[in-house]
Amino acid sequence: LTMASQRQARMRSTSLRALCAAGAVTGLVACGFSAAVSFAALPSSASNPGQQLQVQSGAAAPAACAGWGASGDMELTQSRSVRGGNIARKAMTLDLKGKVAFIAGVADTSGYGWAIARELANAGATIVIGTWPPVLKMFEMTLKKSSTAEAMKLDDGSMMEISKVYPLDAVFDVPEDVPDDIKANKRYAGVGGFTIQEVVDAVSKDYGKVDILVHSLANGPEVTKPLLETSRKGYLAASS
Repeated sequence: LTMASQRQARMRSTSLRALCAAGAVTGLVACGFSAAVSFAALPSSASNPGQQLQVQSGAAAPAACAGWGASGDMELTQSRSVRGGNIARKAMTLDLKGKVAFIAGVADTSGYGWAIARELANAGATIVIGTWPPVLKMFEMTLKKSSTAEAMKLDDGSMMEISKVYPLDAVFDVPEDVPDDIKANKRYAGVGGFTIQEVVDAVSKDYGKVDILVHSLANGPEVTKPLLETSRKGYLAASS
């Protein structure tokens, strides 16, 4: 597996250098956690067949790019420290004002969904969230706590605004799919419609449409069991 990964990495590196040399790569974006880096190909030259790449860092201080070495590796340095370490920041300055982003599967301020929501808010998008009904009230309380303020702070110092939080249990397509035990579960009581179709209808009524949809759902009824003790039904539910 290690050898195969190394071969694939070399192939990707070679292919990317070739694309850059041809001027074909102008907006490659690599996204991880809450960081995104964009590489724009510079004009090619005979003295630099490997093609240097420039990193644009939005409103932040420019990052330094050491270009491609003989091994095909690229070294990136970023002078600006962003809450927890020096990371390469988003290179594209996106304007998503007027766009509605629905992030399904946010229930705290530490997961992928929250990080993605924060970056979309940085770009000006209207943030709408779908949260699993049993943790909905807890999440709403978390948003009101003063200790959450740091996690909600955007790059310009303003606070992230969440336009609305909807209850969403993506296991169920329509109300008719909800079994009696869920209907009687006190953790679902009083949250309103939470099936996929009910949330679609509610969002359509409130916002007209969704421009950006993020799937950040992760749950399963047997999540605490060891894999070999997980039933087929539990496995398929988690995958669903």
